[in-house]
Amino acid sequence: MSKSPVVIEVTRGPVVESRHEGIAAVIRSDGTVVESWGDIDAPILPRSANKPIQAMAFVESGAVERFGLGDEHIALSCASHSGETRHVETVRAWLKRMGLSEDDLECGTHAPRLQASIEALARANQLPTPAFNNCSGKHTGFLSTALAHGEPTKGYIKYDHPVQRRLRAVMTDLCGSNADDFAYGTDGCGIPTLATPLRLLARAMASMADPSGLSNAHAEAAARIRKAMNAEPFMMAGTGRFCTRINEALPGVAQVKTGAEGVFCGMLPTLGLGIAIKMWDGAARASEVAMATLLAHLGVLPGSRREELLHPPVKNVVGLLVGEMRPAKSWLG
Repeated sequence: MSKSPVVIEVTRGPVVESRHEGIAAVIRSDGTVVESWGDIDAPILPRSANKPIQAMAFVESGAVERFGLGDEHIALSCASHSGETRHVETVRAWLKRMGLSEDDLECGTHAPRLQASIEALARANQLPTPAFNNCSGKHTGFLSTALAHGEPTKGYIKYDHPVQRRLRAVMTDLCGSNADDFAYGTDGCGIPTLATPLRLLARAMASMADPSGLSNAHAEAAARIRKAMNAEPFMMAGTGRFCTRINEALPGVAQVKTGAEGVFCGMLPTLGLGIAIKMWDGAARASEVAMATLLAHLGVLPGSRREELLHPPVKNVVGLLVGEMRPAKSWLG
């Protein structure tokens, strides 16, 4: 194990202009630390990086079968999507299938991620709705879970709602520590986000990668979620996104998920490992390079993708190459 931090550099010409530092852990499902960098016992807020964990309760609820859902819906329940047409239309159709509408979503509204989508709304003289929220798939999964269990849908984002209590029970089983004891804040979409030691977040991902120590229900749900993330990579994020590219490129080998404020998680089922990363300055760009670096370090990143993912270009507004991002030699050498 190492106490040296994760370090990602950003260059401009021959100069290192910025440095992003963070922590990372590679863990087995029994809690064994394979490798680590920085203080992995530090509590961090996982934000959206733990959506695959949260989707476990949805898949286990029987809602997939009850409402005739498939891999695209399971992937969307794990997604931080870009608000592209397919994402939005799938959420709306899913809600309609359950007899609900966007009025039942408690995630709020924000603009879609891509400029082209914003311009399309403007041309149509329309405003974004809750379905455009990058967490709308997760929230529709929460509503599906509540309906499947015969629970109230209103207030499903509250800490004491049965949906949220069920999520904490799943997290407890996966990480090996009582999630009810974790401090919590409020996520951008309104749900509780649990202050989780990075070590335990990585262990939870490892438990999904290698669910041999879990109950049959948990193991089956984890396998279905991993399959969906690879089968429907576009639904996980969107056009050009890092999560989409990795989940598409590594079917059955890796399933990765980003989160706000520089968090990234991954499952490596062929190796039986879980990964968790936190960049302390909250830089998503650095967490992506850090995840790519660890995938390469662990021998699963395809050679054809290494350069574009380990050394993404830095360009100016006219498209001129002015620098790159890269893992610092002080991190992995």
